[in-house]
Amino acid sequence: MSHEGRVLRGVVLAVVVLGLIAPIALGLWQTGRAAFGILPALGRDTLSLEPWRDLAALPGLATSLRLTLVTGLGSTVLSLLLATGFCAAVHARMSNATGARLLTPFLAIPHAALAVGLAFVLAPSGWIARLLAPLAGWERPPDIATVNDSWGLALMVGLMVKEVPFLLLVILSALSQIPVARQMAAGRALGYGRGIVWIKIIMPQVWPLIRLPVWVVLAYALSVVDMAIILGPSNPPTLAVALTRWFSDPDPAMILPASAGAVLQVVLVALAVALLIGAEALGKRLGRWWLRRGGRGLSAEPGLWAASAAVVALMAVGMLAMVSLLVWSLAWRWSFPQIWPESFSLKPWAGAQRGWMRALGNTLVLAGATAVLSLALAIAWLEAEDRARRSRAAWAEALIYLPLLVPQIGFLYGLNVGFLQVGLSGGIWAVIWAQALFVFPYVMIALSDPWRALDPRMIRAAAALGAGPGRRLWAVKLPVLLRPILTASAIGVAVSVAQYLPTLFMGAGRVATLTTEAVTLSSGSDRRVTGVYATLQAALPFAAYLAAALVPAWVHRNRRALSGGVT
Repeated sequence: MSHEGRVLRGVVLAVVVLGLIAPIALGLWQTGRAAFGILPALGRDTLSLEPWRDLAALPGLATSLRLTLVTGLGSTVLSLLLATGFCAAVHARMSNATGARLLTPFLAIPHAALAVGLAFVLAPSGWIARLLAPLAGWERPPDIATVNDSWGLALMVGLMVKEVPFLLLVILSALSQIPVARQMAAGRALGYGRGIVWIKIIMPQVWPLIRLPVWVVLAYALSVVDMAIILGPSNPPTLAVALTRWFSDPDPAMILPASAGAVLQVVLVALAVALLIGAEALGKRLGRWWLRRGGRGLSAEPGLWAASAAVVALMAVGMLAMVSLLVWSLAWRWSFPQIWPESFSLKPWAGAQRGWMRALGNTLVLAGATAVLSLALAIAWLEAEDRARRSRAAWAEALIYLPLLVPQIGFLYGLNVGFLQVGLSGGIWAVIWAQALFVFPYVMIALSDPWRALDPRMIRAAAALGAGPGRRLWAVKLPVLLRPILTASAIGVAVSVAQYLPTLFMGAGRVATLTTEAVTLSSGSDRRVTGVYATLQAALPFAAYLAAALVPAWVHRNRRALSGGVT
């Protein structure tokens, strides 16, 4: 390891620990203090269990816990089963590149925008009800709670529309590291059905590669706020939504039971992950016993095709939700049960222009700043690994995933308190810092594999020609990796645009973005204005992904032409 590599690696590690990990630890510490009665702002400085007694006495807590567990665990398990079944059914017919192109719209659209679109589609007066109205004879919207239902089914559908494409992409990426075709052929030659080969041979190899992303999905599903506000039950809501309300209560004494609830939310996620680890250990024991029995089992083909049909249905509903955003933002008159608006107008856009222009400006500033900061830190980290000639350790991987595994509601209040003490809260810089906690992990994960897959012979050739480490970075690595870098930046923009709680807490309600405004407007009666904000919110990530696809093609157009001329 060179001296320069050690220094750069140390600097990057210090920035990550002090800038990303320390704030989370500070937030958890401050929240934990308040959860046990220590809140100097209210004159309380002694340990007490009173916040926990107050939390237990709050109405609807048991229902909130039940809803959280049912929607979080249910959507995660169902998403994993559907994604696995779909991959087993169509993997041989779909390349990774094709899958990525098909899944990009679902990955790009922010959670809140998708939830608004799904509310437009699933509501009693939504598109699905309008399509069924002629068959059912409905002249008025049916009296059925299809959104904000008491069981959280609409919320589960919304989570699955986002989670299934993400898990599909993760599984497809893992499958590229396994000789699936050869192992499938060997299993089929031994008389096993395709589904049984997947269960017995393929998935045991895939699971270790997708374990952490599944944990991230589970942690998010158990603590989601924006989608739960739009699609979930409202009274009582899921625990994370209830905590958000309690933290925003005008009575400052509510901070204490809210902090206790935030600690409970962290414990719930930790227990859910532990449950998943226990299920994995039990699955290994049962799997070995099943393998030793040697039976070929029943055919799993019907299950695979049922999972594939369910995935296609979810994607169709998701696409319909995306289209509904734009349609509702332009609709002027649209009475039930008409399938298509009777008239269109730009008045919703013009009427809300002053509000969405301000929110759009703030969103662009936050997305640009957090994406650039996260990209710079990710490149510095990866370059430090190269110069130090060391691969990433397991503990470093854990540092990257930590912000995605800890529930946001569990530490953002405490982080806000810490920022208040140093005079940072309530401003744009505090929001940028808070959003970067969640943008950086995604940018780092997206850029890591392409960076490590770079042909080392190019680097050695540049070094042989006398190029130093800095010149090799700027003249070789960054130009060659332009597409992955821009793709990682687009992912960073999409994650930043989607941030709701960090903007709400750290901005103290004074930094309005498209996401915060869309969530607020979703409870109103004017779907057209809500559609305007949600359409803009969805358009920004799509624009970033489009730029990531077009800019490298334009930059490298001459090289492609030269290559074609040579061949």
